[in-house]
Amino acid sequence: MNTTVSSPLFSVLIVDDDPTFRRGLAASLKTSGYSVDVARNAPEALQYVRERPVDIVLLDINMPEIGGLEACHRMRAIAPRSGILMLTVRDAEDDKVQALGAGADDYITKPFRLRELIARMGAVRRRTGTGAALPGPVLRAGHLELELEHRILRKAGKEIHLSPKEFELLAFLMQHKDVPITHARLLRTLWGQEYGNEPDYLRSYVKALRKKIEDNPGSPEYILTEPWVGYRLRDPHDPNGSPTELVAPAGGHEDDL
Repeated sequence: MNTTVSSPLFSVLIVDDDPTFRRGLAASLKTSGYSVDVARNAPEALQYVRERPVDIVLLDINMPEIGGLEACHRMRAIAPRSGILMLTVRDAEDDKVQALGAGADDYITKPFRLRELIARMGAVRRRTGTGAALPGPVLRAGHLELELEHRILRKAGKEIHLSPKEFELLAFLMQHKDVPITHARLLRTLWGQEYGNEPDYLRSYVKALRKKIEDNPGSPEYILTEPWVGYRLRDPHDPNGSPTELVAPAGGHEDDL
């Protein structure tokens, strides 16, 4: 029986310098119903996105010449509406934070299952496909000012660049100021119902966001950890707000979940 879908689900560009990996992944995704092109390196990929639209870019983090992180920076400027999913063999938290800071919408660690990759791509596509602006007013907390319609964050009047997912995470927390939000609720609201059991994944995004908005990311004033629960945003200038310091349970850590 022919399992190929008659019309492509959406377009995918695979960027990886390993020809065996490129061919295998491209064949699997084409069989699953996607329109797939490949690029051997970052210069080819950047030229590709300059010339035509693409829904999802699967971008390897380790490539010669121009690395994946630099390619992601450049690609985000060229194709702001394309979803970028970083492929990495490294599982260190700092590598994940760097990928998100470069503008990636998501990341996945090799080796991965095709079903997991397709779920991640679908979640990224749902978030980036409409291009719709978030409704609502300007949100404020302390020196932060988040302009939802134009997707702009300013701190003390200075604009701060956020990746699409960092913006959505901060907007959701600011819309629920002083309310503890569980990890599962954050993951399912912002990433989709197939998420909910990836606390380390969420921690990487929070760490990246703290580096951009906190004066001292190691002692945050805005995004606070609710030990074993989730996160809460507070206004450090609000005398009626919740206390800044939260103590983890015995034997725990500020970022324990």
